[in-house]
Amino acid sequence: MKNKELDNIDIKILNILQRDARISLKDLASKVYLSSPAVSARIEALEKTGYILNYQAKINYIKVGYNIKAMISLEVEPVEKETFYPYIKKCNNVIECNCVTGDYSMLLEVVFKNTMELDRFIGELQRFGRTKTLIVFSTSVENRGIKIGG
Repeated sequence: MKNKELDNIDIKILNILQRDARISLKDLASKVYLSSPAVSARIEALEKTGYILNYQAKINYIKVGYNIKAMISLEVEPVEKETFYPYIKKCNNVIECNCVTGDYSMLLEVVFKNTMELDRFIGELQRFGRTKTLIVFSTSVENRGIKIGG
């Protein structure tokens, strides 16, 4: 699908939806001074052109028993990536995996119920290469989205 140019209203819609994806069409429409059908059409166009990828609930991992959050740097040789990517996509405790520059080639964000589970997972990862793990004590800024436009 052809990429569309964002106008000021699209930018406002994206910024509002990043803060509250459950806002009603009526409330969103009043904030951007359009009708609900017009806002609905714009949202559909933003979805079709890939500006909006999905909608999801942000879960408090600690409330559901995942008390350990960690960042794992992993050194994966390029020839191993074909095996690594399908493996890591199946790991439910991995909430994000990025291919990065630097001494390590992968950066994983993971959550586990306890350090024993984390330790077991790190042991499994080491078949792909060396690891470096940082356990998160607290998070001051979390997945807040980005400000779009000026």
